[in-house]
Amino acid sequence: MKKSGKPYRIDDELQTLAEILNGERFISCHSYVQSEINMLMKVAEKFNFRINTFTHILEGYKVADKMAAHGVGASTFSDWWAYKYEVNDAIPYNAAIMASQGVTVAINSDDGEMSRRLNQEAAKTFKYGGMTEQEAWKTVTINPAKLLHLDHRVGSIKIGKDADLVLWNGHPMSVYSKAEKTIIEGKTYFDLDLDKQKRTAISAERNMLMTMMLNEKENGGKTKPPVKKTNKNFHCDTEF
Repeated sequence: MKKSGKPYRIDDELQTLAEILNGERFISCHSYVQSEINMLMKVAEKFNFRINTFTHILEGYKVADKMAAHGVGASTFSDWWAYKYEVNDAIPYNAAIMASQGVTVAINSDDGEMSRRLNQEAAKTFKYGGMTEQEAWKTVTINPAKLLHLDHRVGSIKIGKDADLVLWNGHPMSVYSKAEKTIIEGKTYFDLDLDKQKRTAISAERNMLMTMMLNEKENGGKTKPPVKKTNKNFHCDTEF
């Protein structure tokens, strides 16, 4: 009907399935145990398409050779295991084992706080599994970019790519290293020296305001209570 040029009703679900079968839409599938991982790869191979990425994939080490043969990547936790039934068999060597079989592996996190230090999560891959520093670093740089099909733009330092950089004062995977500069698309978003200057200015302004409030109170004036900030985190059940 589409090729004929005649009007037709679009079905979003069937349209999505058609894009998957035609290789126009990439599949990132949440997974844990080997049975479900095997099942979906077999379904994909039966209908002649490929899974792009298995996320979490904590039993990926059991079927790493099959994943490599299928051509699917893995985005996994560094050392999360045994926190619920589906991850009873998870091991911290998971990432290293999958990488050793030729699977493109990225380290991820569901946690908003941990996502700020994925560089240290990557370091665990050579504690658990003996990955080289370079291969470990790829799990939070070029490998995620490959899985997102954005490696032509980000993921490594190369002429023509977006200038998304972090400059450290030490080894980038060390817990003792500090970020000195953060540059996104060529613009400096964080500078350690500038941050120190801003902290000094904020401290001076705070002291000035506190002094003004104390003086006003001593002179019999009434001060307004501080306004409490509201929580701006949104969830699936947030009402507007």
